[in-house]
Amino acid sequence: MDFKYDIIVVGAGHAGCEAASAAARLGSKTLLITMDMNKIAQMSCNPAVGGIAKGQIVREIDAMGGQMGIVTDRSAIQFRMLNRSKGPAMWSPRSQSDRKRFIEEWVHIISLTDNLYVWQDVVTSLIIKGKEVRGVHTALGIDIEARAVVLTNGTFLNGLLHFGQTQIRGGRISEPASYGITEQLKETGFVTDRMKTGTPCRVDARSIDFSKMTEQPGDDDNHHFSFLPSVKRQLKQMSCWITYTNAVTHNELRKGLDRSPLYNGQIKSIGPRYCPSIETKIVTFADKDAHQLFIEPEGVNSNEYYVNGFSSSLPLDVQLAALKTVPGFENIVLYRPGYAIEYDFFDPTQLLHTLETKLVKNLFFAGQINGTTGYEEAAGQGIVAGINAHMNVAGSPSFVLSRDEAYIGVLIDDLVTKGVDEPYRMFTSRAEYRILLRQDNADARLTEKLYNIGLADAERMSFLGKKQQGEAMLTEFLSSFTVKPERINPLLREKQTPDIHHGTKLIDLLLRPQISLTDLALQVPELAELTHKLDADLREEIMECTEINVKYKGYIERERLAADKLQRLDSIKIPTNFSYDDLQSLSTEARQKLGKIRPQTIGQASRIPGVSPNDISVLLVLMGR
Repeated sequence: MDFKYDIIVVGAGHAGCEAASAAARLGSKTLLITMDMNKIAQMSCNPAVGGIAKGQIVREIDAMGGQMGIVTDRSAIQFRMLNRSKGPAMWSPRSQSDRKRFIEEWVHIISLTDNLYVWQDVVTSLIIKGKEVRGVHTALGIDIEARAVVLTNGTFLNGLLHFGQTQIRGGRISEPASYGITEQLKETGFVTDRMKTGTPCRVDARSIDFSKMTEQPGDDDNHHFSFLPSVKRQLKQMSCWITYTNAVTHNELRKGLDRSPLYNGQIKSIGPRYCPSIETKIVTFADKDAHQLFIEPEGVNSNEYYVNGFSSSLPLDVQLAALKTVPGFENIVLYRPGYAIEYDFFDPTQLLHTLETKLVKNLFFAGQINGTTGYEEAAGQGIVAGINAHMNVAGSPSFVLSRDEAYIGVLIDDLVTKGVDEPYRMFTSRAEYRILLRQDNADARLTEKLYNIGLADAERMSFLGKKQQGEAMLTEFLSSFTVKPERINPLLREKQTPDIHHGTKLIDLLLRPQISLTDLALQVPELAELTHKLDADLREEIMECTEINVKYKGYIERERLAADKLQRLDSIKIPTNFSYDDLQSLSTEARQKLGKIRPQTIGQASRIPGVSPNDISVLLVLMGR
């Protein structure tokens, strides 16, 4: 074995797999180090990808030439587009995956990727010389050299599992924790802290009475994660199920609160606000008599189901007694209980927007090590870290996504500018330009940019070109074709929208919320003929994008103008060695925050909590603006 590489990626979770795949495909000789080759891209918590804002991130990863969307489509056992009752800025794809198939698809991709190698071992320390990383040292006593290292350790750094009052050291259930890296980096000057997350029990489908639950089937339409038409859902589609806790359930849970690690002082670390444990729910929302539970299948050939909404670290007997009071769970049999896990993370304000650390050159962090939660957030960071590790090694310009380009840009900017005080989870509300960052246009935003650096391939560019050509053709037709009242009024009456009294352009009719492009195509043969000339694999996607761009044109243009103003601030660079301490015209808090985070641009400085508009005005004057 050769012990010299361009890039080493430590950890083969969702961040590590995207980082290693991206770096290798860009041309860097890359080594992916994992504790267990059978757990590559393991879905540690629920067997699902996507959701509110998270689905947009997966679409962005795919548009960039990443792998998560492809793997998810090929392993999907249910697909749903969430928030369809709201505007398209809120539409978010989500998919249940077959857990085993998800791993198999990732292993297949890694096996076929040139320049990508895998080594099963545990990294115990980094080789750092002169504030620059030079490789890693492993538990097997091996020194492996590299020009850049990406740490994607997930929950494994000093991981500690809590099953009631029982504690087990580990990174996941039945998997050992990792030691040494945190201690070394603290000595180097890094700030670290502890976070907590949890997972529900897994139950046996044979013990569930589904007749007492509400079935939730998936969508049966053209939507999927990957922009590549050749990537299809291949597996049997399965339903999820909905049930509810009740007052009796909550009473059973309250009996065990004094034995809960969250409430007896056993756990002191920071937990997630947006995915609370069931015991936190009954305390925080004491007035609620019921909480919704989603019962999700783990795979086509598995009886294992995931109880979404019942995350818990309570003792096994308390979990079981409470679960048996839930409709459909009266005779429930567990595969394993829920548990909480504490682990180390590093303050992400110690990173540049490239995800390279400020203290050690060519060392990158991605995923939960940065205080985030979620497969999607991890993968989004992973692909950016992998790209930039390659760029550093190749001597190429850095790759950074702005807040108006991608949810991934919002995620990274939030992390490095604001830091975290709880596990960071992406929401549409975090993006000020979310109508620009829709799931349908991720390819238009990102594919050409990544094609230019070599990650997105010619096939993706070809499909993007066909899609944009089709949108332009449809928009031109809608703008020029006039329809007479007698021809279109029957449709307008059917859709309960006012008649027209003179010839009207189709594009003006499409602006009405009651009218869809499909409605018009059914009523206007000339339009139907045009749609049938579109690429068959892309037809529905082209029609959907065209309709969104027509209906929301005014909002899109207004948001674009606002984003352009932000870009102007982000284009004003702040010198690396700029001294804030002596600037008495800045507030004390601003001097402290700016000195700690050391923003690279005026735009980034403006987003730091505690830095006021007046402080930004002072900086603009000092920068000659």
